[in-house]
Parts: sequence; structure tokens; C-alpha cells
Amino acid sequence: MAKYYKAQMLNEFITTQQTAFPYAKGDLTRLLNHIGLASKIVNREVNMAGLAEILGETGRVNIQGEDVKKLDEFANDQFIKILTSSGEVCGLASEENHDIITFDNTFTKEGKYIVCIDPLDGSSNIDVNVSIGTIFSIYRRITPIGSLPDDTDILQPGSKQVAAGYVIYGSSTMLVYTTGLGVTGFTLDPSIGEYCLSHYKMITPSNGSIYSVNEGNYNYFSPGIQRYIDYCKSHDGKKPCSGRYIGSLVADFHRNLLKGGIYMYPSTDDQPGGKLRLLYECNPIAFLAEQAGGKATDGKGNRILEIVPSAIHQRVPFFTGSVDMVNKLEEFISQEDSN
Repeated sequence: MAKYYKAQMLNEFITTQQTAFPYAKGDLTRLLNHIGLASKIVNREVNMAGLAEILGETGRVNIQGEDVKKLDEFANDQFIKILTSSGEVCGLASEENHDIITFDNTFTKEGKYIVCIDPLDGSSNIDVNVSIGTIFSIYRRITPIGSLPDDTDILQPGSKQVAAGYVIYGSSTMLVYTTGLGVTGFTLDPSIGEYCLSHYKMITPSNGSIYSVNEGNYNYFSPGIQRYIDYCKSHDGKKPCSGRYIGSLVADFHRNLLKGGIYMYPSTDDQPGGKLRLLYECNPIAFLAEQAGGKATDGKGNRILEIVPSAIHQRVPFFTGSVDMVNKLEEFISQEDSN
């Protein structure tokens, strides 16, 4: 059960953890605090969305071919603005932008880090007041400090992440992150405007009773995936699993992280490469899953964090959650492949 350590704030906790990274001179701490600041601004706007006339669509379509919501655009602008002013980031990749964003000035070119971000995950749920979130991933740059970053800085495997996390804007607002030392959660105390330590060393159960998948696509899944879903429903005579699917990756993953379960977004006939983006959705969630004792793969036995990206907006099939459930899924898929 989670304990609430109200006395320890996010910035204090990050500072104490920094000693584990000899290359960090306070810059990673400042960067994570800037992400926290941007999320507070987005959270304020999310909470006021029904009153501030910021619901609805902009009329623009993003690089993913999706209609851009007004809050999508607001969140993207806020994170870009705050991260560029931090001085720690030399470039970033966002779901909302076609190319990497670089900053051609001395201040930002000195930045040591690259950020990949989904500013507002689950934006299709914005107008109906369902939990949404922000997903972020941080890498150390490869190009020389003082130069402009390029695709080599962005296209790193997830195993090279130095930090990753998400913010969930729900009944309470939480920031959950890892720097490779376990997963820690902070809850925003609106009375003081600070993230306070609430979930220390989060561990996902090795097994669970929840499966999360868009079953509307069942007929378009491979036979192995279909059989696994059927198995979850029957569970060989045992109590069947519960189907829980919100449609916001952050919300579905957060629930399963705490309670145990599996999240699945398989490939389909019309999306053979999968739908979720590797860089700013799958990699950070996979890093968190593994740090919490879970597993994340493409369903074929390939660890998500070992996939070398070939494009900024690359998509992959994605399966993550409790180890036993992901392993069982891969058994069904391997049986399909062997037939």
C-alpha cells in the first residue's frame, strides 16, 4: 500500500537521487523540475478546460494524421517553451511536430539532453473528461556540445534513456518517473502547488487480473492474440480476468502498474507496424515497466528497449505489464508462429 510522504517534495527527492549519477552536475535535476513545472501549467488548463473554452479541435491535423485538439496544442507549446528556456535541452521530438525541434542559439546548444515527449496522451478523451497524461523520455546527447543536435541524438534505443516518466491528469494529478533506480510517484498537492512523494519504489505484481486492449479490433488481431484474449476471459476454469480499457495509454498503464495486468496494442491488418510510437510512448513506458519489475516487448520476444529506431515517429506493436502475463501472451504468439 502506498504511503504519503508529504514532507518530501519532488525537487528535494530528485536532488538526493542525483548523487548516483557522476555525470550529472545538477542539470538533470533542473530538467526534471522544469518538466514538473510545465505539467503544473498543463494541469491547470486541463482542470479549467470546460470553463476556459479550450475544448474542441483546432482544425489542424498533425503528423500522425490525427485531428489536433486545442489542449494538444496548448500542452505542446508549453512544454516546448519551458524546455527551451531551461538551458538543459538542445533538442526535442514531439508527437505534434514533424521534425526534431532544435534551437540555434548558444544557450540551448550547450544543453546536454534530448527530450522525446507526447505532450498530451489520450487527447481523444479530452472532451469527455477522462484521464489523460503526458509521457516524456530523456537521453544524453551524442553530438558535441555547442553544435546543433541531429537525428543521431534522437534515434537512440530506449536502453540509453537516463530518465523517463509520465504525468497523469486524473482524480488527482501524479508525476511518476524513473532514472534507473526504481519507479517513484509524486502527487500534486493543489493547496501548495507542489508534487509530494506519495508512492516510493513502485512495484508491479508479477501477475494480475486485468487485460487492457481495444477489443473492437479483435477480428483484426492475429490468431495468437485472439487466443490469448480468449484465455484471459476463460482463464482455464479459474476466475476470468477483467477487461479494462480507457483508451489513454498513461491511464491504462498506471492502473496496471499498481494493480497488476497487461496492456496490449497489437498490429492489425491496416496497421501492420502497430500504432503506438516507439520514441515518446513505448520507450518511456517500457523503461518504467522494467524498473517496476514488469516487462515490455513487441510480442515477438523482442525487448522494446533494445529496438534501434529508424524514424522519429516509428510505430511498434506494444505489450507491457506483469511479467507472467506478458510471458503467457508470448507463448500464444509463438504457438501461432510454429503452426
